[in-house]
Amino acid sequence: MTRALFIIDVQNDFTEGGALGVDGGAAVAAGITRHLEAHRDDYALVVASRDWHSGENDNGGHFATEAEPDFVDTWPAHCVAGTDGAKYHPSLAVDAIDVHIRKGQGVPAYSIFEGTDDAGATIGEVLTAHGVTDVDVVGIATDYCVRASALDALEHGQHVRVLTDLVAGVAPESSAAALAELGHAGAAIVDAGEPGQG
Repeated sequence: MTRALFIIDVQNDFTEGGALGVDGGAAVAAGITRHLEAHRDDYALVVASRDWHSGENDNGGHFATEAEPDFVDTWPAHCVAGTDGAKYHPSLAVDAIDVHIRKGQGVPAYSIFEGTDDAGATIGEVLTAHGVTDVDVVGIATDYCVRASALDALEHGQHVRVLTDLVAGVAPESSAAALAELGHAGAAIVDAGEPGQG
């Protein structure tokens, strides 16, 4: 078994005070850092994704420009490449990250599988190259990018665990629905602190 950790979109714009901040986002950033301090050796690979949107256009309709955002398909401008909002949250231990994935460069993107690393490789290619069979998923937001990334990891053939104390969602109802969907799809829905889950 070769395990990777996916850290999904722990960015300033998705934490409190950001353009699309979620409650608990900063706590998730700090919690992931504590988790890595205790369990870094459990992971052959730590991968972090970031939304990295263009500031020059509406990113394929992802940014609401002509009307108010509907918060389903269109959103306020967020995580524009090179801005403070696109940076990792300062509580996240960036030095523990092996691979950085940028997604949404000019197009809508929710899943880590829709991005590429600095060399242009997809996360699927990275996982295959490292022989990864198991993935733990943490980050923001439970009901959007965490959900999409975990579903795609299952589709890629990974054994997936979602660490429920290290995710934060936009809304309680949609987050609970996302976790239920992931459980039905085959992911293990667990607390990072549970025995045997490190």
